[in-house]
Amino acid sequence: MGRSRKKGRDISGWLIVDKPKGLTSSAVVNKARWAFDAKKAGHAGTLDPEATGVLAIAFGEATKTVPYITDALKAYHFTMRLGQATNTDDTEGEVIATSQTRPEDAEIKQALGAYLGDIMQVPPKFSAVKIDGQRAYKLARDGDDVELAARPLWMESLTFIARPDPDHVTLEMVCGKGGYVRAIARDLGEDLGCFGHVSALRRIWSGPFDVEEGLSVETLDELAKSSELDQYLLPLETGLADLPELRCSVESATHLRNGNPAMVLNSNVEYGDTAWASCDGQAVAVGIYRSGELHPGRVFAKPS
Repeated sequence: MGRSRKKGRDISGWLIVDKPKGLTSSAVVNKARWAFDAKKAGHAGTLDPEATGVLAIAFGEATKTVPYITDALKAYHFTMRLGQATNTDDTEGEVIATSQTRPEDAEIKQALGAYLGDIMQVPPKFSAVKIDGQRAYKLARDGDDVELAARPLWMESLTFIARPDPDHVTLEMVCGKGGYVRAIARDLGEDLGCFGHVSALRRIWSGPFDVEEGLSVETLDELAKSSELDQYLLPLETGLADLPELRCSVESATHLRNGNPAMVLNSNVEYGDTAWASCDGQAVAVGIYRSGELHPGRVFAKPS
């Protein structure tokens, strides 16, 4: 017997949801897929259940652009609880160390400089990082002694925003792929000699997507299965906004969609750069530019 076809609408595009506390990213994606009656959906960058903010959900052909959002810079506002370390590095875990030390604002601001640029970061033990094929958080929940290797991270900025009270500080973090805010709070607390964990976390933008354009889960439920919901769907091309665009002819578009290199019009893209080709405003392919041609890596189906 042949493989059964997925049910649902064959739609493509991006939906930005302002994820609330208490829901997993997967649960929100499943809700969005149901609401749009979409065949295929995925997201670009997991948020912890207690975190809020930008969750970028891709449908159909737009799922092919997910890696470019995952690799893009992301910004977070978070509040750090001083004086306590937890085993999860957030409020969900058990307190494992305490301190009466409370650094001054100036000390905190000075310490932030050590976290800029290319740094090495050890992910939290309760994270989705895999160890011998198993998720670290599953091993940690089972009581295993989890040891994770440090990973490179690009930290664009780490900024002091406010000091609501002696026990809390609010910071803004802009980082590249793979950054854990919980690990920053943990390490910063240790550097300051007071311990620390994340008490509140909100992703305010991710690549080209801003929380201001995020749809609430309540609105998603209210408009589910209705044509009104489609007005919130952003074009597939939105996910390619951080890459240079190269226009091409209909003939070149056909070659590219068949996986073959083709001529493109170039103005300022350098040899070896990753770029995307468009024809009549529609994304055709993403690939590497070489000597007047785009060599496709991902191709997009022609809109019906």
